[in-house]
Amino acid sequence: MSEIVLKYICPVSDIIFTEDFLFMRIQLSEHFTYRKLLRFTLPSVIMMVCTSIYGVVDGVFVSNFVGSDAFAAVNLIMPFLMVLGAVGFMLGTGGSALVAYTLGAGNEKRANEIFSLLIYVLIGLGAVFTIGGIALLTPMSRLLGADETMLPVCVSYGRIVLLGLIPYMLQNTFQSFLVTAERPQLGLYVTIAAGVTNIVLDALFVAVLQWGVEGAALATILSQFVGGVIPLVYFLRPNSSKLTGERSGLRLGKTKLYGRQLLQACANGSSEFMTNISMSVVNMLYNWQLMRLMGSGGVAVYGVIMYVNFIFIAIFLGYSMGSAPIVSYHYGAGNQDELKNLFLKSIRLIGTWAVSLFVIAQLIATPLATLFVGYDHGLFELTRNGFRLYSFAFLIHGVHIYGSAFFTALNNGLLSALISFLRTLVFQMAVVLLLPLLLGINGVWCSVAIAELLTLCVTGTFIVLKRNTYHYL
Repeated sequence: MSEIVLKYICPVSDIIFTEDFLFMRIQLSEHFTYRKLLRFTLPSVIMMVCTSIYGVVDGVFVSNFVGSDAFAAVNLIMPFLMVLGAVGFMLGTGGSALVAYTLGAGNEKRANEIFSLLIYVLIGLGAVFTIGGIALLTPMSRLLGADETMLPVCVSYGRIVLLGLIPYMLQNTFQSFLVTAERPQLGLYVTIAAGVTNIVLDALFVAVLQWGVEGAALATILSQFVGGVIPLVYFLRPNSSKLTGERSGLRLGKTKLYGRQLLQACANGSSEFMTNISMSVVNMLYNWQLMRLMGSGGVAVYGVIMYVNFIFIAIFLGYSMGSAPIVSYHYGAGNQDELKNLFLKSIRLIGTWAVSLFVIAQLIATPLATLFVGYDHGLFELTRNGFRLYSFAFLIHGVHIYGSAFFTALNNGLLSALISFLRTLVFQMAVVLLLPLLLGINGVWCSVAIAELLTLCVTGTFIVLKRNTYHYL
């Protein structure tokens, strides 16, 4: 096998990525070295990063070909659309932890029935949220601060995007379940296919055909159909897959009404649900503050910072999502030594990445501002300064993202949800309301880092308190 040109330095040794490294199948029951851990989680990391990059491409096209006001309008309504899709993250993360635990306990038939129930429930909820979301678009746009110029853009963009809500929710859910099914590479392929579809159609609809934000929205939902429908077809196929020639541990089929397990999956994934809901609420609050302090220009600057923030934290989210089924499996199997091994290796990796991302953020602040708003000198300076201040949060993001996902994987959704709740709806809301009173616009950019520091103290406390309960230390 030929080596690809990529080398990753981990805290204990040099690891070369080869074709074997990327594509050899690893089972959840194995002992995980750094090499195996990275090989198993890498597709999830790349998948999340690619998903974030595709969102950035949307922003680049809208900002440069439609204008900063349209870019601000899209970012103003986006938190509301993300709220409606949050159920997909909840059932994906909470459900995959429960299904992986059931597989670890040796009950594959029950695991498949729970998996099928969760997917069917998700599709039903998606239909309800689509209809309700379209009905609420206009009043929500006004509530979020859209003026008469931004309102029609928000509504037009939102209506089209909501037509793809079900495949969007399925895509989010299947990202977790493909890892549980020991098919993270398939999840990566699907994400790449969806992303390439989005980029090509953005270029065609927005840059060439000049369809404006409607073209960007159409490109988005078509890519979501790719990302949601392909895994759906895969899981509907018989266990013997023509794609891989191997048996799949999960498939959609007949199910039963596992009411307790459904509630458990929802409770276990409540932290991810809470994270997505509260992040959307906090983003709405940020946009409100920025509209008050700077008008639509401030919302545009925040949109740029958020796009890059999504890429950076996608590394931590992808790793947490990719490693969570391993934790759930070994917790279900009672392998305490492997839990300790996974936890300690993960903390070392996350610490290394955190420092690296902070340094990178400081270096790319100028080219980033140039890429998005280089056509406006005032917005350029605001974006560059804001991103440099915001980037201090990257030093802390990873610990609580992994900590929350780790407790979800241990089927302690309540503790995971508490971390997410305190981080967003308590700490972030408090600081974004108070710091601008003291520091003006710089208080907005610094508020996330302060909230993350407070959350780090909470997460660290829970990790220490629960070490004897789950035996990961």
